[in-house]
Amino acid sequence: MSAPLDTSDEVLSGEAVAIDVQPIGFVLRAAGAIIDMLVGLGVFLLWIFLRIWLLDAGILDEATDRIATVSALVVSFVVLPITMEMALKGRSLGKLAVGGRIVRIDGGAPGFRHAFIRALLGVLEIYMTLGSVAVLAGAFSARSQRLGDMVAGTYSQRVRTPKLVPSVPVLPPSLAGWAQIADVARLPDRLARRISQFLQSAPRMVPAARTRVAHDLLVEASPFISPLPPVSPEEVLIGATVLRRERERRALENADRRAERLTGRRVGV
Repeated sequence: MSAPLDTSDEVLSGEAVAIDVQPIGFVLRAAGAIIDMLVGLGVFLLWIFLRIWLLDAGILDEATDRIATVSALVVSFVVLPITMEMALKGRSLGKLAVGGRIVRIDGGAPGFRHAFIRALLGVLEIYMTLGSVAVLAGAFSARSQRLGDMVAGTYSQRVRTPKLVPSVPVLPPSLAGWAQIADVARLPDRLARRISQFLQSAPRMVPAARTRVAHDLLVEASPFISPLPPVSPEEVLIGATVLRRERERRALENADRRAERLTGRRVGV
């Protein structure tokens, strides 16, 4: 009996279709939060310098100074995060830096209510407790959600994925002579795709498993590869894949040339 699938992190669209999204990791989430915290502190420090100048100039009195300081605190740590999140559609400077974006649990865009709840609780869990509450909540939640995310029903989604580097197999030098006489035309398409997928994932496999899978695939492919060269199973699979790819490319080029000739003759008529 197969084990049940874990769908705790699955996001469903309105049509109940699973959407492949990834929550951002705890470390990156923390790094983005630190950047946002520094931005808020920087804005408040600007007010401190302005306040000193205004007090020296006699523009602020004691009562006005208290009101202005409280207003500066609210703007720096509540209004600013809400404004940035709404203007950047779930992002902030920290989230832009780490490649994240705040979304609802169902994958939709957050609204003002979500941003307000997150910013208000962020004062408690980030600034008043020096981030300890946010760290504890994020470390023990499946999507690295802090307390504000849990109450607002949001989480930080990864929007910047690593760039895939195409890996094209190259014919091993030891198979240069074999490639001139080899026949791999009868290799089934489905088996060829499995071999190609194995070659793509082979560098990330454990050596023992890599050797075993290469041997099993060669056992399946050996009836369709003639002759079999005296090299390792993985080298044979690489050689067969490269040779098959090159012959398919030449076949497509020949088909294109024939189509061009036929088209040219018809146009001439």
